[in-house]
Amino acid sequence: MSTLLELRDVEARYGPIKALHGVSLTVAEGEIVALLGANGAGKTTTLRAVSGLVKPMDGRVLFEGEDLVRSSPSARARGGIAHVPEGRGLFYGLTVAEHFRLAPRNECLDEALAYEYFPKLAELQKRRVGLLSGGEQQMLAVARALARKPKLLLLDELSLGLAPVIVEWLLPVVRQFAQEQKSAVLLVEQHVHLALEVADRGYVLSHGRIVLENDAQHLRADKQLLIASYLGEHVAEEGGAS
Repeated sequence: MSTLLELRDVEARYGPIKALHGVSLTVAEGEIVALLGANGAGKTTTLRAVSGLVKPMDGRVLFEGEDLVRSSPSARARGGIAHVPEGRGLFYGLTVAEHFRLAPRNECLDEALAYEYFPKLAELQKRRVGLLSGGEQQMLAVARALARKPKLLLLDELSLGLAPVIVEWLLPVVRQFAQEQKSAVLLVEQHVHLALEVADRGYVLSHGRIVLENDAQHLRADKQLLIASYLGEHVAEEGGAS
């Protein structure tokens, strides 16, 4: 697998607060990488640095080997980066079908592909989004991203406000998409065990620094990782880092 996304020593801040301290990571084509950590660890900031919503103070964000430093968020989207934010980014007065007709200029969303991965949405085409359940809304948010046929998919807290059973259904669809479309996925998820069930590898962020990285199989077996992810504690070296 060839590397699609690479962050090299990225530093970023929100106002006076430094949120990222030299973050480095990679994501390859067809690979799902989980970004784990407690609230405030810097996970969302990392995704925003990739999609262009946050401008790094230092370091490099490379996409297909090209530095994105001068690339706007819209240019990154046109280049194949799709970002599903925490708030889902939906319009509650519009129908499901109308959401697939909302596309940036010179871009066409593949509605049929979205329905292929989320058949239930085809049954809800005429329903206004405000009348959908939370799980159905999240399904639509992800489906719109898949309809763009992204090279890189950024997913921020799919489980926010949802029952774990819904996430257990959503994440395997993301896995299937990554495998079939050779799309790279960088996933932020509060339910660590669910994220590591579908991920190939994982990184743990604590206070804006990566403190642990390993393949998903090793991380699933590392109980210390779970504590560090939720409590934001630094992971000891014997915790399984490689």
